[in-house]
Amino acid sequence: MTSIQTVAQPKLNAGLLAAMLSTGLLGACATGPAADAGKPAPAALKPADNERAAFTWHAVGSQIYECRASDKGGWAWVFVAPEADLFNQKDEKVGTHGAGPHWTALDGSKTVGTVKARADGERPADIPLLLLSAKSAGNPGKMAAVTSVQRLNTEGGNAPAKGCATQADAGKRVKEGYTADYVFFAAK
Repeated sequence: MTSIQTVAQPKLNAGLLAAMLSTGLLGACATGPAADAGKPAPAALKPADNERAAFTWHAVGSQIYECRASDKGGWAWVFVAPEADLFNQKDEKVGTHGAGPHWTALDGSKTVGTVKARADGERPADIPLLLLSAKSAGNPGKMAAVTSVQRLNTEGGNAPAKGCATQADAGKRVKEGYTADYVFFAAK
């Protein structure tokens, strides 16, 4: 049986989460995704001209990695899936984010994404920023009209630098804590 080790899981209390949300997400909702934390999205992550930012949700969770044999020989951490809760600007849980990748709202609506473009995170420990095309894969609701998704303002989540070096490590899993803002776009 594979065990999962949690590493660097963010410890957020309600006050800290509220502060993060009010500084990042309220700004995003008021002036668009380029205003998130004062950092514009890289040009490579620009959505189509016929799309508009519909809403932004903040993710708090983990990126899961497994130690596997590398195509180039040796061993390497391989990304398995994200596992996160999604929050609105009022610090209310509004959905989840998981493998696929997919985002599911509490109303049962769901969208699945395919990576179109990526840019480096701010620090080496931060997972990349992304632009994903999206399509509905669930019930009618909040996610049904989503056409693309940006992942911005990432913190943490990259695979650990150590711990996957020999066959003895094969199958070992770790969860690397991360946070990000997901900006959901719909047709204009």
